[in-house]
Amino acid sequence: MNNTIIPFFRKHMLMLGGALIGAVAGFLYWKFVGCSSGSCAITSSPVNSSLYGLFFGGVLFSSFKPNKK
Repeated sequence: MNNTIIPFFRKHMLMLGGALIGAVAGFLYWKFVGCSSGSCAITSSPVNSSLYGLFFGGVLFSSFKPNKK
């Protein structure tokens, strides 16, 4: 099992790091900016905001991955 986990993390390290950074950024956005009325779909809860940041952080950072031929 250990032989398959470590290569996976090495291969996708940039995307996973971006997802982590995005989740933290989404949480911080909820905490400091947020939505005062509670009617905002993304920023009304810390979970929604963190998941949104996680997804887009992973997508953004994975776009910087160099293509190997």
